Amino acid sequence: MLEIRTADFGFNEHHQNEVINYMRFARSKRLLRLKTIDSCFQDLKDSRLVEETFTVDEVADMLDGLQVVVRGEVEMELINTAHTNVLLLRQLFSQAEKFYLRLQTDISELENRELLEQVAEFEKTDFKSNSKVNQESSKPKLAPLNEGGVSELLNKEISRLQEENDKLRARLRTLESQAMSALDEKVKAERALKDLQKIQGDQQCALRAQEISNLEDTVAAMQADFEKSLTANATSQKELQESLVLAKHDLLRVQEQLSLAEKELEKKFQQTAAYRNMKEILSKKNDQIKDLRKRLQR
Repeated sequence: MLEIRTADFGFNEHHQNEVINYMRFARSKRLLRLKTIDSCFQDLKDSRLVEETFTVDEVADMLDGLQVVVRGEVEMELINTAHTNVLLLRQLFSQAEKFYLRLQTDISELENRELLEQVAEFEKTDFKSNSKVNQESSKPKLAPLNEGGVSELLNKEISRLQEENDKLRARLRTLESQAMSALDEKVKAERALKDLQKIQGDQQCALRAQEISNLEDTVAAMQADFEKSLTANATSQKELQESLVLAKHDLLRVQEQLSLAEKELEKKFQQTAAYRNMKEILSKKNDQIKDLRKRLQR
């Protein structure tokens, strides 16, 4: 915190003139409000103090009325002062943001008795002696700091941040492109795997259909032979029935073997090099996509 000195008030010449302008504005508002309060008392004297003696109730009534009027004037002045200070801070913050500056305030310093006394001393001496106030522009602006190369350092920092931002954007675009390529490769690999499984499934279905057809032809032939044997020799009917039962058992056994063969064929297919390679490719692509998503989140 800079110490406020009576001579230069802790500011350069331009800022000191701005402070003097604000104090002049505040003093004019203060004097105007004091005149209003004086007029309230004068109105009371002129309108109510027309008799030589008053009762206690009359005096209390006059004081109550005067209290309401004075309280309203003082409250209005305090509110107006607070709002004026808010507008002043708004101007300072708006001008500072244009030069990428962050202003901070310390509310506790507003009640620093030593600094307040220095401000009062400044108002009594320098403020009265400085009769020629600089009124250059109707809308003052916060100038950039030039002492000690601060402005140059600030511009360099802004340029560095912009370059870093551009690099990050280019890196983000590269990562997005890599992620899209990995997704496309994953989709192509999944389609190839599905096509391969479909071809293997069609081949297995054709083999099963051929075996079932052969078995059905065998059963039909056996049934025809059985019917012929019934008409030719009744004594061999029992043997033919047993043969038919055995043939049906053989059919069930063959179907069971066929089911086991299908499972074994599917197991062997999963152990083939093409299936393992395809599965390994999908696994790598999934890992790449997960890694790219983590990097994008960072």
